[in-house]
Amino acid sequence: MTRPSPIWTRDRHRDRRPFLIRRNAITRALRQWFDQQGFVEIEPSALQVSPGNEAHLHAFATELVAPDGSRRPLYLHTSPEFAAKKLLAAGEEKIVAFARVFRNREAGALHAPEFTMLEWYRAGAPWEAVIDDTLALIAEAARAAETDVLAWRDRRADPFAEAERLSVAEAFERFAGIDLAAVLDDRDGLASRATSRGIRVADDDSWSDIFSRVIVETVEPRLGETRPSVLHSYPVSEAALARPQPSDPRFAERFEVYCCGVELANGFGELTDAAEQERRFVSEMDEKMRVYSERYPIDADFLAALAEMPPASGVALGLDRLAMLATGAPRIEFVQWNPVDRGEAR
Repeated sequence: MTRPSPIWTRDRHRDRRPFLIRRNAITRALRQWFDQQGFVEIEPSALQVSPGNEAHLHAFATELVAPDGSRRPLYLHTSPEFAAKKLLAAGEEKIVAFARVFRNREAGALHAPEFTMLEWYRAGAPWEAVIDDTLALIAEAARAAETDVLAWRDRRADPFAEAERLSVAEAFERFAGIDLAAVLDDRDGLASRATSRGIRVADDDSWSDIFSRVIVETVEPRLGETRPSVLHSYPVSEAALARPQPSDPRFAERFEVYCCGVELANGFGELTDAAEQERRFVSEMDEKMRVYSERYPIDADFLAALAEMPPASGVALGLDRLAMLATGAPRIEFVQWNPVDRGEAR
């Protein structure tokens, strides 16, 4: 297989440059929007004691070498969340980061090992407020790109249309014909219903594995087909950083926003119970050990800060993906000025 010419060659750069210039316009517009809303832009450190404690996220590991030659392990963060929440504990109330983040084992048309995550938090705000933020930002991006349509492959969505909002349970019923509430924490019950609908289930799949497969195969492709979709109210087991809903604690204040079948944002009403957060992190790392034979440390300083953090809601939005859909770019590297070179070193 012939390797494509390097990204810096003039012909490849010429093809990508119109997308990159529009990406810049989108970034400027979103920064202006946050400034007008009174947000403080922060610059979270990429080097962290823990890169994040979600079972299926994979980090880049490194070492900090002190002047005396002593060494300690650090990681490149998979999200600026830990750093941002420490600042909320310190007293910041409305913060935003245009953060470079790093995720291993990720590559493809929609995935890159290094990308820009737009993440923001509102102290004292309900999760509905940051859902509204997210939809407003999608429209801002479209205006900045001078388009009235978001596009991905053969999908087209109106960024200015009123968003569809549906719970995960409603989506399971509508798209998979599964009564989710009836099989919460019932691995075999969910497996039976998924199998009957043609979804492959392995003997060692956990409840979460099957849940994720139903989402990916039957729900996600149907979201944001013609307008933005807000998928909300995830089972608590699938929302490690979100607080339970007061009305039904089996479900969490977690939402995702989709356009053209592409996930753009993931947000929460933030969990601030440090003991519960530690329990969830341990559970996630146990699952990571089961599946991948590795685990990441838990940041004790983060847990201490979490206990002091005010109630808040926050969102992580993939800026590169939003730029892709707003510019019609075919792959994520078309909207990255210097995408990671997957070639060989010498």
